[in-house]
Amino acid sequence: MAYKKTEEYNQETTEILKENFTSIITEIGEDPSREGLVKTPERAAKAMQFLTQGYSMDAKEILSSALFPEDYSEIVIVKDIEVYSMCEHHILPFFGKAHIAYIPNGHVVGLSKLPRVVDVFARRLQVQERLTHEILNCLQDTLNPLGAAVVIEARHMCMMMRGVEKQNSITTTSAFTGEFRKTETRNEFLKLLLSNRV
Repeated sequence: MAYKKTEEYNQETTEILKENFTSIITEIGEDPSREGLVKTPERAAKAMQFLTQGYSMDAKEILSSALFPEDYSEIVIVKDIEVYSMCEHHILPFFGKAHIAYIPNGHVVGLSKLPRVVDVFARRLQVQERLTHEILNCLQDTLNPLGAAVVIEARHMCMMMRGVEKQNSITTTSAFTGEFRKTETRNEFLKLLLSNRV
């Protein structure tokens, strides 16, 4: 049997959002009954639920499900994690990369869980500054590491498509706890971020 990807959506929520998107299409001067737009409200309703699914997910539970005892106390980095989120000010996307590091304190976490944590917080209406801190705080509270670090680099469509319309601007945010507040450790982390890619 061939692989089949299925997606589930709350039908009541889908209908409410569908009505709202139909109204939006009408208010901007389009005809929602036009052939190309007939199914757009439903597609948009499902897309919005997908893009905000983080509200129904528990990042701490994800991390806690894959903690393993390990006597390792050096920096662990997962870098270039794709980030796709929605700016809460204009409901427009921002996207880029997240880099996460932590220093284990008796336990390590399954590496795939770190990108999942990024997705939990990114799949909400966000600002990049809060997103950075939410990821960091989750790591610190759940893993209890000797230190944690998060850096996010992103492009914001609200700056590129409207407003100042600056196409090449990149916003970088960072947050650190524990050992990463020390200059030497932070510099080692930043040096590793800039090292050659695999």
